[in-house]
Amino acid sequence: MIDYLVVGLGLAGVSFCERLALDKKSYKVVSDRSQSSSLVAGGLYNPVVLKRFTLAWNADGQLEKAIPFYKRLEGKFGTQLDYKVPVFRKFASVEEQNMWFEAADKKKLGKFLDGTVVENTYEGIDAPFGYGQVLHTGRIDVSTLVSLYGADLLQKEKLLEETFDFDQLQVHTDTIRYKEITARKIVFAEGFGLKNNPYFNYLPLQGNKGELLTIKAPALKLDTIIKSSVFIIPLGKDLYRVGATYERSEKSNEPTQKARQELQTKLHTFLKCDYEIVGQEAGIRPTVADRRPLVGVHPNYGHLYVLNGFGSRGVLIAPTVSEQLYRHIEHGETLPPEIDVHRFIKRYAAKVS
Repeated sequence: MIDYLVVGLGLAGVSFCERLALDKKSYKVVSDRSQSSSLVAGGLYNPVVLKRFTLAWNADGQLEKAIPFYKRLEGKFGTQLDYKVPVFRKFASVEEQNMWFEAADKKKLGKFLDGTVVENTYEGIDAPFGYGQVLHTGRIDVSTLVSLYGADLLQKEKLLEETFDFDQLQVHTDTIRYKEITARKIVFAEGFGLKNNPYFNYLPLQGNKGELLTIKAPALKLDTIIKSSVFIIPLGKDLYRVGATYERSEKSNEPTQKARQELQTKLHTFLKCDYEIVGQEAGIRPTVADRRPLVGVHPNYGHLYVLNGFGSRGVLIAPTVSEQLYRHIEHGETLPPEIDVHRFIKRYAAKVS
């Protein structure tokens, strides 16, 4: 008998498992790594919605949880995961500069926005109106984190690398059994794979495909993240991540020529140096219509839980929301209503009626 079985090992699964490990709970994980949104994510943590110059949902509190969380994991694995990189929002006009100044004067935004215009010094970027700098930003190497975490769980015999088979899941009154594993609780953190989960597929998980390019541009010499029509994120060794696309209709993890052309078209509006495409990746973000996570307990089974719906801001959201679910389960703390899956109870009732 173990305390928890966790299904999925993206940012949600890693964050919840780390919470379990801190409290010395016994657990195992089942994951086939098929949901790749965490692995192909740009890994950017940025508290500001740069299209509208507004603070992202609960971003200030999430940032306070996230930074120590990733620092602890750096210590655990002896590897750098958090790269402190400033984000520069490229201005398209004087009007955008003025909008930035107004936003920087607001109380909650002031600590995240530098209220001055940064002049462009990058020869490879066309930015005549300069940039606004976002403070307290950076990039998490999500791919390395998930890889290291999975390897650690394998070494400790806590990870089953397989596709979760719902036909093998037995739900009893107070426990669940999956093949040879008996657990008191099960947490589903399988990203877009939730669509195939018979217990939680009533939830309105939409999914949004994102694609990214990796380019090599020796002449660019960029040491900041640039946000224009797309992001350019420096990775080191003249490599940069460019993205991302947002596609609602197509739901495969395969890269497409259409997305490549879209990203290049946007990139060419401000990148003025030669580059070579050296990689392209795709993944399905677990997005929700109301843009809030899906967290909580199944309406009929008090030991089945879901942790999902982080969208494109999983790096920021995962540590906070994972802890909220854990404290809800272990200490009876109430979940914030905006993330609690109980808000969709009518959908469940309609499904089972």
